[in-house]
Amino acid sequence: MSRRRRRRSTKAPKGGPLVAVLLAAGVLILFIIFIFTGSDPTGIFSGGEPDIAPALQPALSSAGGDWWKVHFSEPGAEYDLDNLGGSVAGKLIQFVDSAQDQILISAFEFDLVPLADALIRASERGVEIRWLTDDEYGLEADEEELGLFERLEEAGIEVRDDDRGELMHNKFLVIDNQTVWTGSTNLTENGSFRNNNNALAIGSVALARVYEQEFEEMWAGEFGARAPSNIEQQSLTILGTPIQVYFAAEDKPITSLVPLIEQAQESIKFLAFSFTHDELGQAMLDRAAAGVEVKGIFETRGSETEFSELTNLWCAGLPVRQDGNPGNLHHKVIVVDDRVVVTGSANFSNNGDRFNDENLIILANEDIAREYLNEFDRRWAESREPDGLQ
Repeated sequence: MSRRRRRRSTKAPKGGPLVAVLLAAGVLILFIIFIFTGSDPTGIFSGGEPDIAPALQPALSSAGGDWWKVHFSEPGAEYDLDNLGGSVAGKLIQFVDSAQDQILISAFEFDLVPLADALIRASERGVEIRWLTDDEYGLEADEEELGLFERLEEAGIEVRDDDRGELMHNKFLVIDNQTVWTGSTNLTENGSFRNNNNALAIGSVALARVYEQEFEEMWAGEFGARAPSNIEQQSLTILGTPIQVYFAAEDKPITSLVPLIEQAQESIKFLAFSFTHDELGQAMLDRAAAGVEVKGIFETRGSETEFSELTNLWCAGLPVRQDGNPGNLHHKVIVVDDRVVVTGSANFSNNGDRFNDENLIILANEDIAREYLNEFDRRWAESREPDGLQ
């Protein structure tokens, strides 16, 4: 099987990393001003509504609006290859089966045979499909196990990898230039049936363009911090919902979250597979000291390392817990003031901020926030206080 590897670019973005961080922070500050005050002096967010894709199929979820759907995995559900039902994998396959023109996939891991079958069906009916994956955890792992990428290539689907030491850690798709699928869910059996995950589908031509631009940069071999930052083009509003997108490593998404946390007025709730970013942790401690409710759930194994922020938050007296899933709590979610949602593929870590290829989306929408808060409550009910922390 042929592998089309791309050389890693040696061209640094204009202005260097510091300029990218300052630009990302500046855009986020404008976003914060808009969501908390309604003022948009630059017109970035409120200057006009983007094209909205046709309403997402209501049958795909009981949770959602005309232009968005949220899906959560249900660990412990049976993995039946012939009947994926209402699982996250089943929802995604329904989107794939509805595709007419193009599917772009940027996904870290892959072992879902029914999804491979759906993609081959789509290719056979003339849908153009391209897939970007990680070299080690994507291509090499698949070659040692199922050989699904070989099947895809034999069906005419081109697959490329990042060919570098850091991770191509995304989990997003763009379907027919109008629907974005993103979140924390790897395209794997574990992702849908064992781990706690979320997937967010948004129907918007404008948002699709944002993710398509990132995909095309990676397809051309631009990975990691050397990829160009287009942060000023990644802000939009959909029917009154301001949205900001960040891509790692060029936009430094976790560092860029700090100003958002610093402006929290009432509450911060989070679900974290890996939370080791000191600056983000300190921002939460500072808001807690100012009277903001800070409450969170850590994935157990990840939180027991010396680098985890769990110890700092727990020892400060904050209500933080470890998850109760025998698998993994794999979310990367923050909800601020019951209104602003942060989700995507990026862990709250230095790797998620500075090295891996990641995507992170921030939306100010109370209805979307409610779905994530309900998930938080479900996970809180099965979580437990950490043991042995001093």
